[in-house]
Parts: sequence; structure tokens; C-alpha cells
Amino acid sequence: MSLPSVYQNKFAEKLTILNDRGRGVLIRIYNIKKTCSDPKTRPPFLSDKAMEPSVKFINKKFPHLDVRSSTQHLGPVHKDKGDIARVLGPIYHTFLDVLEFRDHVYELLNTIDASQCFFDIHVNYDFTKNYLDLVVTYVSLVLLLARTEDRRLLIGMYHCAHEMRHGTSDPSFARLGQMVLEYDHPLKKLMEEFGPHTKAVTSALLSLHFLFARRNQGAEQWRGDQLLSLLGTAGTMLSPASSDTMACEYLSLEVMERWILMGFLVCPGALGSSPQCLELWRLALQGSLYITLLRDEVLQVHKVTEELLSSLKGYGKRVADLKECKEHAVAHSGSLHRGRRAYLRGAVRELEALLEDQPGLLGPKALFVFMALSFCRDEVSWLVRHAEHVTKTKTPEDFTDSHVAELLFLMEQLRRLVRRQVRVLQRYHVQYLARFDALVLSEVIQNLSVCPEEESIILSSFVSSLSALSVKEVDDKEQFDFTPLRLDWFRLQAYTSVAKASLPLGSNPDVGRVMNLIVFHTKLLDSLEELLAEASDLSDLCFYPRPVEKMFVATMEEPSMLRYCIAFPLLCSHFSRCVHPMCPEEYPQLKAMALGLCNKFLEEMARQASACIMDACAEQHNLSEQLLPKHCASTVSKARNKKTLKQPAKKGEPERDKPGAESQRKDRTLTTNMDKLHLTLAELSLSLNHVPNFTVFEHMVTPAEYLSSHLETRFAKAIVAMAGYSQATQEVARPSEVLVGLSAYVTFIQSLEQFVGLDTGRIIRSVLLQQTQPRDAAGEQTLTTIYTNWYLEALLRQASTGAIVLAPALQAFTTVPREGEPTFSAAEFSDVSEMRALAELIGPYGMKFLSDNLMWHVGSQVTELKKLVNENMDTLVQLRSSSCKPEQMAALLPRLTSAENVLKRMTIIGEILSFRAMAQQGLREVFSHHCPFLMGPIECLTDVVTPDTDIQVTLSIFELASAAGIPCEVDPALVNVLAGSKMDGSSPEEDYKVACLLLVFVAVSLPLLASDPASVYNTEVDGYNNNIHCLAKAIIHVSAALFTVHNKNIETHLKEFLLLASVSLLQLGQEMDKLRARNRDSISLLMQLIVAESSFLTVDMLETCFPYVLLRNAYREVCRENLLSRVPSL
Repeated sequence: MSLPSVYQNKFAEKLTILNDRGRGVLIRIYNIKKTCSDPKTRPPFLSDKAMEPSVKFINKKFPHLDVRSSTQHLGPVHKDKGDIARVLGPIYHTFLDVLEFRDHVYELLNTIDASQCFFDIHVNYDFTKNYLDLVVTYVSLVLLLARTEDRRLLIGMYHCAHEMRHGTSDPSFARLGQMVLEYDHPLKKLMEEFGPHTKAVTSALLSLHFLFARRNQGAEQWRGDQLLSLLGTAGTMLSPASSDTMACEYLSLEVMERWILMGFLVCPGALGSSPQCLELWRLALQGSLYITLLRDEVLQVHKVTEELLSSLKGYGKRVADLKECKEHAVAHSGSLHRGRRAYLRGAVRELEALLEDQPGLLGPKALFVFMALSFCRDEVSWLVRHAEHVTKTKTPEDFTDSHVAELLFLMEQLRRLVRRQVRVLQRYHVQYLARFDALVLSEVIQNLSVCPEEESIILSSFVSSLSALSVKEVDDKEQFDFTPLRLDWFRLQAYTSVAKASLPLGSNPDVGRVMNLIVFHTKLLDSLEELLAEASDLSDLCFYPRPVEKMFVATMEEPSMLRYCIAFPLLCSHFSRCVHPMCPEEYPQLKAMALGLCNKFLEEMARQASACIMDACAEQHNLSEQLLPKHCASTVSKARNKKTLKQPAKKGEPERDKPGAESQRKDRTLTTNMDKLHLTLAELSLSLNHVPNFTVFEHMVTPAEYLSSHLETRFAKAIVAMAGYSQATQEVARPSEVLVGLSAYVTFIQSLEQFVGLDTGRIIRSVLLQQTQPRDAAGEQTLTTIYTNWYLEALLRQASTGAIVLAPALQAFTTVPREGEPTFSAAEFSDVSEMRALAELIGPYGMKFLSDNLMWHVGSQVTELKKLVNENMDTLVQLRSSSCKPEQMAALLPRLTSAENVLKRMTIIGEILSFRAMAQQGLREVFSHHCPFLMGPIECLTDVVTPDTDIQVTLSIFELASAAGIPCEVDPALVNVLAGSKMDGSSPEEDYKVACLLLVFVAVSLPLLASDPASVYNTEVDGYNNNIHCLAKAIIHVSAALFTVHNKNIETHLKEFLLLASVSLLQLGQEMDKLRARNRDSISLLMQLIVAESSFLTVDMLETCFPYVLLRNAYREVCRENLLSRVPSL
């Protein structure tokens, strides 16, 4: 047959186009099947109850549907014909594509048979492979079509809607309907169709015999042959790995298995005519229980084949062979593949380590890489497929593998290595093609006994193209493109494989072998990604989420595999290869599935890593807690007992280890919990930091960010948990203890940066900054909220009842022991060190939140005080004007109501302001320690404020100073609160009058305190047992804020207050009732406290209205009484 006549057949072009087209049609049918089987995606009218009569009618009468005479049954279809035609149109045309594809396949297969083509996978690789791919694609399509349960309904309903809309049926419907009927029993129909093609299919399959037997070996045989080992033959390490059948070396065993089993499924007659066919078929049947049709659609090959052969006459022996092979597969296939995976883990690990260390070996040993990838891909695919579909087995361990992550990881490493060292591959193989392949091909051409002109021109062009290559093209980063050369070779294979070809390829196999080698080398230059995909594509695992997730869970439970678990998220980057141009509607679902799986894997890895970090932090916290002063009591007690020779503790009391004992170990093999945590964390860190980022469906995924996010969340929860706050019992940990624990956590997290690969500083800053806010990023309460609530609800509330007393001498609140009151020690939560710790924990923002809440309570108390002033307005006005008339004041005082209430509320205000001052002092010390360069300028700015400075400027400066913890003459926070608490409907003048009268009310009410038994000045605490010493701070700060709001002179009003208070207290000297005046001396000392508290008042001012001699005598008398009260009675 002359070459020009063979050109007309265009076998190469048709095989290429039909294989791609067939793959697309196959995916579309798969998508239709999945869409219609899922209630969520199924077209709604197919499930509509009103449509049920039409559905039954169409299924029953298909394909003989008389639309015009069946209006009674098809009424619902007529009603929705527009929507039905629109929705089912693409589906109907997909079925038409199947019909069209079948026609083209028929034509091509018949032409190939007529041409008596020669097939040999070792010689005309591309021609044979594409032919077998087409056969398997067509068989898979027919089987998948038969599995689409709604095919009749979908086609018939569209046909009805189309005819209703256009008045005539679709011209292709009759043929399409007939095809659907023919494939109701697909295998029998396929047998009929492939009867004429048995010879061609069998010859192609027989060429696999030697190759399949060589590749389908167990791990022991591989080990004996030292498969994939570079060290086994170290002397030839630099020699190029070559073969007469290069592409066959990395051809998927799964693909060959599918060719053989599906080929003989439709051509069973060959099994009885050739012993080699029978042997090949039996060998393939022993390897797998399920073979792939498409994605997760599989063929239970033994069952299906047995059903088919049992229905045919003369195949009794083949059925017996089949059952024997099935038993062998059930008993041994699992262990066979388990052994292969175990061998591949070691062999590929060694190969990857050598190539990583010496990437130059990639040049001569590139074939080993693609062989390793192909072998690993086959084993992973087999495992996932059988793990999903094998439900009942006596050996479940054969279908699970907790070490599969290592295999996936090594595949990723090899792919990454090849991509990174692409220049090494190109430099080596450019020279190989130009200096060896071209010369060998030229020699083979010269040795041909017959070489027609056309073939000679094509082969010579190959030689000239390869000879022209140079290393300079690689150095200049020029793009290679050998696609035309490979297509020409494919065409030449087809032309020379027909019977009576001028240059029969079967008689000249050397040409095919050399060209197959050249094709592999050219792919390494210009089609590396396609070659990697061909050898290691795992995109079909996207459709096996359940077994993949189970494998991931098993990996996470295996400590030695944790470092490889990143392979599962990286696996999701393959899934974008599932998308086919003929089925773009799949893209959103595939994208969602891939991203969902990737996210699930990384979330779990980050969860375990963060849990490990938090557990290690908790261990460090426990160790640091052992060093707290409160835990040294037992040690001190033992030391004292030893000195005084007291009896040792009872045997029942456990011996407490001293801090540091955990670091002593007799044997390194004894592992502690911290050792295990460090090991687990190191393994997970290796995994999470394996790649900085990767792409999944155009989304950039950064694994370390998952850990960062989880760590932030857990760290925030751990900090809050350290506080141990219980709203019911009002229990909370001391700020200093929380700070110690927090320091332990922070120190450990900072130490992670060297091997976790996180910006731990950013994480710590983010979490700690959130703790200074009322709510964190997740909306949960923070330390700021917890301590603000506790100090308000527990400490200050108890202070207002007298259960807790402010002790200025101790700079803390102290608890007054009482029955039924809280037993916590207020000093342990309010002394100087605790206030510093609180400021460290919640920072300036948190302290401002605490201050704002305190001031809100002060504002509430002032509002209530103003109401009391309004109730006594007239009397207070008269008292204010009678400051120089003691007798008249004495007569007016009994008219006042709620005087004790006023004093009580002012005392509460004083307690709140005193606590705030202590907190501000703690903030100031902490701020000075952390930011001395800021504190200095702020203090200088505060010092330059004078009475003449504009009030708004003054308040702005004071607000800045207050934020740094510096005390101010006028509290800006209090000014803001009181400015917003003016009486409703009152004018500024009236509000100012109320402010003045409030001071009058407090001043004239002070003598009432003398009758309170608790109003005794205690020199030990430098205060009163009923907290009335807090009145000084309340009076000074409230008056300063009130008169700042009204822009009045503060000093003038405080002088007026001193005058009224002095007159009122001096009248106590004339009081005849001793009970009412019994604590007169103690109350007199309030005047000194008020003056000392204010920067606006001086002792000289006090002297003008309250003689200092009275204060001196009061101090002496109070000290004498305190001393007498401590003298034990005889």
C-alpha cells in the first residue's frame, strides 16, 4: 500500500481526537449520572409528584412516544415544556454526542481492521496505546451509559418537550432511542460489536504479554532485582538508564490491567484460541478485584465477567478459571500490593535522597524517577479504589495503610525535585539527543534494507532537527517544542503499521525502539509537566474523599508518619486536572470538593499542632507555678521542724518533689511527656513548613497560616482559662499568678520560631492586644472583662459593705474577718505587685476600660447625690448662707434628710477612686519600665500645665497623662462622665448650683460620722474601719471635676467647703451628747486628709478656719487610744 493512500486514513489524527473526545463525552455522561442520582442536584421537575404520570408513561413507552395522541399523560410536560427543554437540552445533546462518538469509533475500527494494522506496544507504542485507549474508552462509555438509570426518561422527556414546542421531533431521536435500547444489556451488545475486531484487539493485547508479566511482580522479586536502586549497581551510576521500550517502563500497570480485562471482556473468543491470551487474562484477573471505568465508577470485573461467560455456551472452562483467579485475588492481591507499597517506600526514599543530594544524577537516571512515580501512583490508586469498594473481607489490614502518607510525600518530593532541576534535565538531554540519539537514528536509517523516499525524508528530518540542538538553547532559556516531531512519528507509526506498507515497522523494529527513546527525551525538554502527569497523576482521588480521609486519620494517629501528613493537602493540588473542557459545569463542584478536603486536612494538622503547643505550654506553666512563693511554705515548714527536732510528717502525706526534679533522669530511654510533645511538634512542624504555599484550583494555600490561626485561638482561650474566673462563686486567680503563667506560655511560644516557621511575635502581640479589649476577635470575654467585672462585683462591692477596708499604709485593700463573708484576702488582689501585674496583663487599653467602668459607677452615684441635693435644696441654700451663724446652722441641720445616705455614697465614690488611683499607679510603673522614653515627655508636658492654660488644652494633656497612669489635678475621665450626667431639663446654672450645694451637703453632714462606732482612726492601716478616709479623695476629685465642667474656680469652692466643714466639726465640741461626739477626734483628722489630697488646698488655708492645734491634739488622742487598745487586759 503506497504512503499517499494511507495518508487518507489519518489514523494518528483520528485516534488522538477520538480519545480526547471520548474522554470528554465519558465525563459528561458521568456528570449526568451523578447529577440525576443526587436529590439536591436532580432537575426538580423529575421529582415533582404532578409529573409522575408523565414519567411512568415515558419510561413505559420509550422510544415509541406519540406526543399528539398522549396529551392525557403528557399534560404536565406540556405545561413546563419551556423549562424542560432548557434544562434537558444539554443532557440530550450529550447523549447525541455518544451516538456520534459511536459512529466515528465504528468507522475507525473498521478501517483499522481493513488495513490489517500491526500492533506492538514495544515498537509502535503510540499507535498501540491509543488504539487500546480508544477500545477501553468506548467500552467504559457504553457501560456507564447503561448505568445511567434516568437515560430513557431524560431523552424521552426532552423529545416530548421539543416536539410540543416545534411541532416535530428531533431528527436524531429515533437512532438515539434505538441505541439506548440496544445497550440495555451492554456487554452482549459490545461482544457483537467487537466480534469483527477480535483479531486486532487480541494482537494489541498479546504485545503486552511479556511487559505485563515483567511489571506485575511481587515485592520479593523487586527486591531481588534491586528495582529503582542506584546503589545496587554503583559502578554504573553515571550510565544513562535506557531501555528498548522507554515509555513502557513507566506505563501504568493499572492501565494495562484495564486494557487486558476490558479487552477480553468484549472479545472473550480469543481466550480459547490462544494459550498466551488465556495466560495474560488469568494473570490480570489475579491483581485486582475492581478496575476503573471512570473516576469512582468501577467494574467488579470477576462478577461481571462470570455473569457474561456463564450466559455463553462453551465457556465452562473459562468460568472455572475465572473463579480460581477470583479466589486467588481475594486471598493474595491485598498482601501482594501491601508488600509492593512497603518496598516502594524504602526504594523511593533512597532514590529521592540520592537525587536530592546529587541532582546531577537526574540526567542519566531520569527514567528511574518516572518509573518510581508510576509504580507509586498505581499502588496508591489500587489501595484507595479497593478501600472504598471492598466492604467485607477477612483481611481488612490489606485495604488500610497508615504509611501511605510517606508514599504520597515521596511522590511530591520527586515531582518537586524534577521541577526544580529542570535545567539539569534539559542540558543533559539536549546533548543526548544531538550527540547520541541523532547518530543512532541515522545509523538505523542507513541500515534499512528498504527505505522509500517519503519515509526517508521524514526520518531524515528527524535526524537533522535533533542534530541542530545545542546547550546554548538551554542557557538562553529558549522554549523547546517537539510536538510536530512527535506527531510526525505517530503518523509514521500508523502509516508503517498497515499491511503491505512500503516500510513495514514490524519488520524494522529498531526504528520504533530508537524513536520511542527519542520521544521520551524530547518530552523531558518541552513537556515535563505532561510527562509528570502521565506518570503520577492522582486527580481521581478527588472522587474518593472517604477513603482518603480515613487514610489521613490513620496517618495522624501514627507518630512516625506525622512528618508526611502534608502530602494529603498537597494531593488536593492535583484535583484541578479532573476538569475537562467538555464539562465546564463540573468546575464549581470539583473546586469546592478540593478546597474542602484541603481545608479539612490542614485544619486537623493545625489543630493537633496547636494542641501539642498548648499542652507543652501547660507543662511549662506547671513547672513555673512550682516556683511561686506560695509553694515554698511546706519547704520552710520542713526546715523549721528539722531545726526544732519535731516529728516528721506522717507516712500518709505524699512526698512533694522539689522544682527541678523533672530534669533528672537515670536513663535517656525514659521519655517524659515533654519529650513526646516536643517530638510530635517537631514532626508536625516539618510537615506544615514543608512548602510555604501551594495552589489548589487557583487558590493560594499557606499551611503555616492555619497553625497561626489555631494557635491564636487556643492561646487566647488558655490565657482566659488561667484566670479561672467563676461568675457564680466570684473566684479568680491573682493577676500576678496569671502573669507568671502567661510568661511561661510566651517564652515557650517564642522558642518555637526556630522550627515551627511562624511569626510567633505577631501571634503573641495579636493575642495579648486582644486581651486588652473587652472582647477578643471571636467575641469571647478577655482578661480585661474578667478582672474589670471581678474588681467591681467582688472587691469594691464588698468594700462598700465594710467587709473590705482600704489600708493606705499597706497601699492595698484588706479584708475584715467576718462570718458569712468571702474568705479571700483582698490584699492578695490589690497590693502594689498585683496592680503592676494587672497593668502588665491588660495594658493601657484594658486599664482605660477598667477606668471607664469605674467612672460609670461614680457617675451613677453622683446622679443619685444630685437627686438628694434637690430634695434638700431650700435647707442647703440656707445652710450655705449661714456659715457664719453657728446657732442658725445648728437649727437647720435637723431639717436635712438622707444625710447618712450622702456620706455613704460619697464614701463609695472614694473607694472606687482610691482603687482607680492604685491601678493607675501600677500602670505608671509598668509604663515607665516598658516605655521610659515616652513617659519622660508626658511627665514634662503635665508639669507645664498652669491654672491659666486653656481648659480644653489642659484636659487633653491630662487625658494623655492619665492614659500613662500619671495622677492629675483634674481627672479627665471623671470630667467626661460628670459632663454627661447633668440633670434632665436643668439649665447649666441650676446644675452648677446643685454642684455647689452638694459640697455644702457633704460638709455639714461630716459631724454625723462621729456617732458611728466604726469611725475610729486606725494607725495600723492609716485609715478608718468604715472607709470614711476615702471621703477625702471623693470630695476633692468630684468637686474638681464638677467645677471644671462648669468652668468655675475649683480653689474658691474648696475653701468654701473647708469653712463649712470646719464650722460643722467645731460645733461637735459643744455637743452635750457623748454618743454623738464620741469619735470627734478621729473625724477631725478628715480635715487634714482632705487638705493632703488636694493640690488646691494648703495647711495655711486650713489653719484660718480649723486651728492646727486641734488636729495635733486629735492625732495624739487617737494614737493613745490605739496603743491602749492593743495592750492586753490583765
